[in-house]
Amino acid sequence: MDPALSDDEALPTRLQKAAFSYFTEFCDSDTGLVADTSRDGSPASIAVVGFALSCYPIGVKNGWMSRADAARQTLKILRFFSRSEQSKDPDATGYKGLYYHFLDMKTGKRVWRCELSLIDSALLMAGILVAGVYYEGGGDDEAEIRKLSDELYRRADWHWSESGDGTIAQGWKPECHFLNYGWEGYNEATILYFLGLGSPDFALSSHGYTSWGLTYQWERLLGQDVLYSGPLFTHYFSHAWIDFRGIRDAFMREKNSDYFQNTIRTIALHREYACRNPLAFSGYNRDFWGVTAGDGPGDQDLRANGRDRRFFGYMSRGIPYGPDDGTIAPWAMLAALPFDPQAALAGTRHLLQAYPQVCQDGRFASGFNPTLEKNGTGWLSQGCYGLDQGLLVMMIENHRSGMIWDLFRRSSYVRTGLERAGFSGGWLRT
Repeated sequence: MDPALSDDEALPTRLQKAAFSYFTEFCDSDTGLVADTSRDGSPASIAVVGFALSCYPIGVKNGWMSRADAARQTLKILRFFSRSEQSKDPDATGYKGLYYHFLDMKTGKRVWRCELSLIDSALLMAGILVAGVYYEGGGDDEAEIRKLSDELYRRADWHWSESGDGTIAQGWKPECHFLNYGWEGYNEATILYFLGLGSPDFALSSHGYTSWGLTYQWERLLGQDVLYSGPLFTHYFSHAWIDFRGIRDAFMREKNSDYFQNTIRTIALHREYACRNPLAFSGYNRDFWGVTAGDGPGDQDLRANGRDRRFFGYMSRGIPYGPDDGTIAPWAMLAALPFDPQAALAGTRHLLQAYPQVCQDGRFASGFNPTLEKNGTGWLSQGCYGLDQGLLVMMIENHRSGMIWDLFRRSSYVRTGLERAGFSGGWLRT
């Protein structure tokens, strides 16, 4: 075995450092915006910027970035969003204190006629709140960071996005207004609701969170009692910021569980599904799993591994109900470190030994499919995605030190949002 794969601390640290470097390499020098992917011409993603703002303090803690440089980079981003155009203009950066999903790296204007995204705005705001708590020094830069962080969060009009029953729309476009679909079933929108409920000026109605919970599916699947959501990322994203250990809302009190335990069970479900491998995909086993949203081989029907198969491009994959085309996210196993360290490390070691091509220059590709063979190596996504890299940096650090969890629960807005959603117990008692 490669000695670099055998140390439980050295392997995650090496991969965390490489993932962190994405946020210093793929950012614009003027706006501070961070690219969605490493591919040439990629626009910025506001969610990736939220991850970047959360990762810079981790870089400082680990000695990969000076605190002064991190503060300057953070301030550049916050000033950009503070000064960017907020209007109904199709080329604006945002509206109602919220932001379009994808922005031009240089100008910050909306690209691809994309939606003003509520969940991506929430992930951006999560990073903005981390910055407001972390930079508590007395210098001018850190004082301005705190001021802008508070202003940007408080001007976000979450209430504007509510429907009649209090649930939240997924997005809005100036051409057609609110999109004709919302959030149904448990997913990554938990952090969106908590941040919206915590707002002092434009708070969501608390009954909306209850209404959303009525769409949850609690199921017995492959030996696990779980609150179902097929793709792994939906079980990870909110946990990157919020420590759910021991805190419960009404739904989880009824089930005598919590969302942290639910993710542990979901990981066990994914491993069991991969072990059973009902669709006979190449590679799948208890140490090769990670079906989630991400890049894929492209829409095509082919005969592979003895079966007629349908493959997909970028999409949200899930188990056990699908869709599943044999594509896994190579980063997804290591991101499970806070929940099941043994499974995370065993799977990552197996992956890197069996398929070393999935991790180039220390960064995991977005997707890998060994069933769809190409030159005998399987299909591999080109480049990497900022969301994947940011999640990995944060999950490794939360496992190691709980840093982002500790910072986030120091925000009064976060505590208010959780309490208005009906959470109690655990660290909320103090």
